[in-house]
Amino acid sequence: MGNSPALSFASVVKDYRRSHLGRVTVTRGLAGLDLEVRAGEIFGLLGLNGNGKTTTMKLALGLLRGDGGSIRVFGEAPGSLEALSRCGYLPELPYFYPYLTPRETLEFYGRLSRLAPAALARRIPEVLRLTGLDGAADRKAGEFSKGMLQRLGIAQAVLHEPKLLLLDEPVSGLDPLAIHDVRALLKDLRAHGHTLLLSSHSISDVERVCDRVGILVGGRMVKTVEHPEWEGAPGTLEQIFVETVRPR
Repeated sequence: MGNSPALSFASVVKDYRRSHLGRVTVTRGLAGLDLEVRAGEIFGLLGLNGNGKTTTMKLALGLLRGDGGSIRVFGEAPGSLEALSRCGYLPELPYFYPYLTPRETLEFYGRLSRLAPAALARRIPEVLRLTGLDGAADRKAGEFSKGMLQRLGIAQAVLHEPKLLLLDEPVSGLDPLAIHDVRALLKDLRAHGHTLLLSSHSISDVERVCDRVGILVGGRMVKTVEHPEWEGAPGTLEQIFVETVRPR
């Protein structure tokens, strides 16, 4: 793994402001978050609802702006063209036009990403094979199961060969077989040189694929756990998580 981080947050603050009848309320999304994702690893974000997992990803992509601190994506400012060219994103609830096939969907996203026609012609079959969609490349997405749509979501995220993938709840709502297949796909993506930041409520899935895990509480990174700390001891990561987030 490289020495320079793929993604770094230093004392990042994010506040959400809502106005109602002239009264402004402020909710703190991140409260001085420090995070470093090493190039070439799978880093998992764990936390209860409302503790900053999705906010972290949206800030890294430049979809939100922070209220303090510093964020860098391979040394670049989030949201810049250089940073975005190196990022792929899978939201928790991806949506695809149901009347398009995976091949047509990837062509659509490739054009949005301004991939050259020759590069797009090369990448579409590669990505279809990588995500296991080559056998369904010409079926309409409206016929797909949740697991197949998740594969298509990952396919669009990796199409432009990004170095960093941000995956928000990649196994949410999947059946056990689909979860198994997505886990294998995530490991395969790392083997192909991608760095992955993923959030999940499923500790067992994080346990199986991640090199390191960060636990968020109240918008802060309160604990980072290395793989050797739970390797070979099922349930250890869950115990660490519960002990970390449970109010004392």
